[in-house]
This record gives sequence, C-alpha cells and structure tokens, in this order.
Amino acid sequence: MKQDEPFAEVIESSLHGFLAQSWDVNRVPSFGSLMGISTSKRTMFGVVHQIQTGSMDPGRHPFAYQKTEEELRKEQPQIFEFLKTTFATIILGYKNKQGTISYLFAPEPARIHAFVYPVHLETCRQFFMSTQYMHALFGLSSSVFNLDELLLAIVSYQSSLGILSRAALLDFITTFSLLSGNDYRRLKLFLQRVEPLVSSM
Repeated sequence: MKQDEPFAEVIESSLHGFLAQSWDVNRVPSFGSLMGISTSKRTMFGVVHQIQTGSMDPGRHPFAYQKTEEELRKEQPQIFEFLKTTFATIILGYKNKQGTISYLFAPEPARIHAFVYPVHLETCRQFFMSTQYMHALFGLSSSVFNLDELLLAIVSYQSSLGILSRAALLDFITTFSLLSGNDYRRLKLFLQRVEPLVSSM
C-alpha cells in the first residue's frame, strides 16, 4: 500500500475516530498502522484498531461454497461485488499547516467522504517521536477490543518502518507503565510479548 495514496473514504465520523470503507475490498490497512486525512486546515492522524470484511447488503450473506477464490471468481464473479472492507480508527492527533503536531482531538471531526491514506514514512517518524499519542489510546481503552494487542501492533508497525529506536522503545515502555498505573504483572507480560517484535534491534 503506497504512502500518501488515498485508498478509502470516511463513512462515519466523530471527534475521537472515524470508520472508513476501502475502495477495493482487498486493500486492507494493517492493524496498528497510522492513517491520515487532510483538510484545508490540518491533517488528522488515526490508528487502525478494527478491520472487517463482509456484505454491503444486510439481506445477502457470504456462503461457504467449498471452492477456491480463483474458482469462485471464474464461476460466480458477481458474489464479490457485494463485499466491502471497513476499518475503524482512533484519532491520536493532528498537524496544522505550520507543521506542528498536537496530540489532541481535532476541533471538528473528519468529514464524511474525506479520503484516507497511509501516512508517509517521514511523517510517521515525526509523529511517533513522542509517546503523547498513548494518552488518547488509554483514555479510549473501552472503545478498543484489546488495548495491549493494539499497542503491540503499533510497536510492530514502527519496527517494520525502521523508525523504532531503543530510546523510543524505552520511552514507550515507560509511558505504558505510567498509564497502566504501574501494573507490574501487566507490564511484565507485555514486555515478554514485545521482545520478539524488536529482537533484531
């Protein structure tokens, strides 16, 4: 998926997040990846925390045909026309036209039908230099199916982009500990799962 290239648009929106639909059912963003929406005033950043593929029509549901996707596309291509992929994000901050990043909700929600794109590498590097975005995640933890899974996905995402340094990881772990109320058991289990993701560092 190319950076800064729109591939989806907003179909539901609020101050703390948005739901977007991919134009191509098979173009799926990574869990924990950073998405952007640009307006005339600012660029909003949201992290993907939920992804779903299903039918566009409530009255039509996919069935198990015991055939491969290639066979189905050849014999019944029409069944794929009713599928859609949607993904939900949590707003972590925004950048104004002067280039300053604020780790806050934007003053207004994203507009319906706004285009969504994967954030460029250098902007990701700039955004993740601070762990202030984690405050929004912990504040909206009730909206996330599993916060620790999402945090692990964000670490993995940064590592895959090559922007996760040891200093940045230490800052991440420190912030995680503080925001989780210094829960030793939770921190220990989290660190055990982080280690394989960053073993090459």
